[in-house]
Amino acid sequence: MDDTAVKLSRTACYEQHVLAGANLVDFHGFELPMWYTSIRDEHIATRNTAGLFDVSHMGFFSISGVGVSKWLESLATQKVSSITSGRCAYTHFLDIDGSIIDDMIFAVTNDNEISEFRNGWVNTESETILGVPNASMIEIIWDWFQEHLPADGTIKLENLSEETSILALQGPNSKVCLTSVLGEKNHVGRFKCQAIKENELGISGWIQGTGYTGETGYEIFIPNSQAELLWAKLLEDTGKSGVVPVGLGARDTLRLEMGYLLSGQDFYWPGLGDIDSHENLVRNTLETQVPFGLDLDHEFIGKKAMLEKNSKEKLWGIKYEGRGPSPRLGHIIYQNDDLNSNKLGIITSGAPSPSLENKGIAMGYFSDVELGQIVYVAASKRKLVPAKVIVPPFI
Repeated sequence: MDDTAVKLSRTACYEQHVLAGANLVDFHGFELPMWYTSIRDEHIATRNTAGLFDVSHMGFFSISGVGVSKWLESLATQKVSSITSGRCAYTHFLDIDGSIIDDMIFAVTNDNEISEFRNGWVNTESETILGVPNASMIEIIWDWFQEHLPADGTIKLENLSEETSILALQGPNSKVCLTSVLGEKNHVGRFKCQAIKENELGISGWIQGTGYTGETGYEIFIPNSQAELLWAKLLEDTGKSGVVPVGLGARDTLRLEMGYLLSGQDFYWPGLGDIDSHENLVRNTLETQVPFGLDLDHEFIGKKAMLEKNSKEKLWGIKYEGRGPSPRLGHIIYQNDDLNSNKLGIITSGAPSPSLENKGIAMGYFSDVELGQIVYVAASKRKLVPAKVIVPPFI
């Protein structure tokens, strides 16, 4: 055994994953399930019934204080002050050069809701924002926020990541599954949020109608000590929802079908180093063409640099028109069925789509293309596959 090997972190539900026969892998320093049965089966179950994900590797921040929305708005592409209490939203954070550092779902709430699950919470009669940074970027975003906190101490930033487990319940039958375990009063609508209300299991924490699959569902934030109980009870499926445990493999294909960005792959912050390997992935919000999360009606760090860049390269989707090896990260897109024709761009995310009978789908940054155009993917050294340019989602 190599004594110098890095010890992987394990979530509170680790033993449940082992019992379920999960194929465990190293994911950003966490030992997490890649799949339990198969990526395809778990993907289809999430689209047709319900899937349960352990995403406790993700971060969880609390940001509170007078003027907290305006403060976060100065860092965010989203106009945070326009989001009312009880709702969630999506945003990017840019550096001074306009490059995306990370993206985040955040929830806006108030003292009354926070005090329902945080003992000893002091009522300041101001908003509180709960944010979920990506696993590999928790420390980076924490440092970025700390760097820009007001000097007068009016904004309080807390990192609740290590003490919090996050379970994502996704799919058309997710409400049936959730309410059979936690009751009707813990159902929240899409992009709404609240403290978890009283229930028979004594589960406490936070719940919001968000996720990374495009399906209706929930993300549930609970103390680590309650995670195994809730995981097991949801999978008992007393509501007959058809819920199954789902790993990272299907999480990736589900998000790709919806055109959702993957941090570190569809964009990469140059502050992480190794720019030679990631040069094509240093991007700004305009280049991603994300149809939500960008509001130019306020000032924020990186806005001026982003607008001045005026890049021709934009993020597009492509869907295979022919057969061939699946599109993958790094595959080059050509204008014609000829390796000597113009290079139009590079794929950043790609896979066979389980919802589309394994048809190849991908996203990437391309220039000089238009909607509906046929381009060609260099899927291997000998095969160029025709594909149609689309605007995601793919389903």
